[in-house]
Amino acid sequence: MKARDVMTTPAVTTKPTASVRDVAKLFLQCHVSAVPVVDDKGKVVGIISESDLMRRAESGTEWQRPWWLSLMTGEQRLVEDYIKAHATKVADVMTRKVITATPDTPLDEIAGILEENGIKRVPIVHNGDLVGIVSRANLVQAMASRGSKLDVPISDATIRESLLKHLNTQRWAHTDLLNVTVNDGVVDLWGLAASDAERNAIRIAAENLPGVRAANDRMTVGPLFVDWARKTGTGERVNLAAKQA
Repeated sequence: MKARDVMTTPAVTTKPTASVRDVAKLFLQCHVSAVPVVDDKGKVVGIISESDLMRRAESGTEWQRPWWLSLMTGEQRLVEDYIKAHATKVADVMTRKVITATPDTPLDEIAGILEENGIKRVPIVHNGDLVGIVSRANLVQAMASRGSKLDVPISDATIRESLLKHLNTQRWAHTDLLNVTVNDGVVDLWGLAASDAERNAIRIAAENLPGVRAANDRMTVGPLFVDWARKTGTGERVNLAAKQA
């Protein structure tokens, strides 16, 4: 899925000349926690969120820093705090460096943008124009509304092959110590895992495959045998793992 498939459109916006109080009312009326700021041509010039309105003189929440902390903070930070607390126009309070994405940006990239930059939403632009916005809530909604993965019957052999192929691409998976059986879409996992985390990851990998109805974890954790397997590289590893299961 891509941004265009989940984005909220049209996005609620405001103008740089709008008052901070009007934006606060907009948040309440539209049940949003942030809005892009656009100019008269519809270009994104900033974004303003609830966090920008947390330290305000009107509500008595502006920073009251101890004198010694003020010395450490520096005048520039004090000036910025004053502006945040007393400015009446959006242009003076908004964040100007806006991270954006396009309608064709895949959702995994959107998730990465949100996570890496510590933000909760990203405006979606096309040819410089704002066309929507994707928030963390939109990603959760996409996950909740996702349909069943199983559209056509998939053979047990295909499920087994797909699982092993997938695990072989994961550096943490010790597939030479794993045995997989599939019966009517039910996967049974046998053998040894290096840790409880690997054991859970293998089970989750199986559960997420199309066609899988259930995954039974019959593995045991045996780090010593994993070390032995790495050193020997013999064909007896799976058999030994099966005996220990």
